[in-house]
Amino acid sequence: MAVKCFRCGCNTNKDNAKFCSKCGQSLTMAPAWLPDVKWHIKTLGIIYVILLIVFIVGQVLLKPYVRNIVENW
Repeated sequence: MAVKCFRCGCNTNKDNAKFCSKCGQSLTMAPAWLPDVKWHIKTLGIIYVILLIVFIVGQVLLKPYVRNIVENW
């Protein structure tokens, strides 16, 4: 099976070819999306806030239960 070039449409390229034999275009596809620093900061911030909320809710809801177990021991 031949690899078709994205630029010139040449389909005589070998399966393992990295460049088009006709026009020299790279046959490796660029990633569709690369996350940048802002995306990482935003994502980590969201994860941090969710973990903080889960921790606080856990402290409020589980504290009476844990206290009851310790007192009855």
